[in-house]
Amino acid sequence: MEKLRVPRLWREIPQRYRLEGAKCLKCGKIFFPPRIICSKCKSKELEIIPLPRKGKVVTYTVVHNAPQNYKVYVPYIVALIELENGVRVTSQLTDCDPDKIKIGTPVEAVIRRLYTDGENGLIHYGYKFRPLIE
Repeated sequence: MEKLRVPRLWREIPQRYRLEGAKCLKCGKIFFPPRIICSKCKSKELEIIPLPRKGKVVTYTVVHNAPQNYKVYVPYIVALIELENGVRVTSQLTDCDPDKIKIGTPVEAVIRRLYTDGENGLIHYGYKFRPLIE
């Protein structure tokens, strides 16, 4: 059996690089993050589905006092995003000026660096959202 290297192991964590939810096969409710029991109908019949990569800003806040791993991004925005199918996710916004973001701003998911473990450590990537350029 091949031993997994750390970068490959991190790439294989679905929620880190793919925006995925769970859909109840009984009632149709979609959840993010994925779960194994539907909170609406209590069914255990759920399937993993890809979520839309586009949505809009529902609400947001600008972070000025960040945890150590995120100080490099200050000031940055954390937003509640409503995806095209109505599912809501919380995410950092990137590639934007905090003064130009408004409720209703269209956004799209992108893969970006989240943080690094120490100066020469493992780089953690994941999804963020950026304003949609139309």
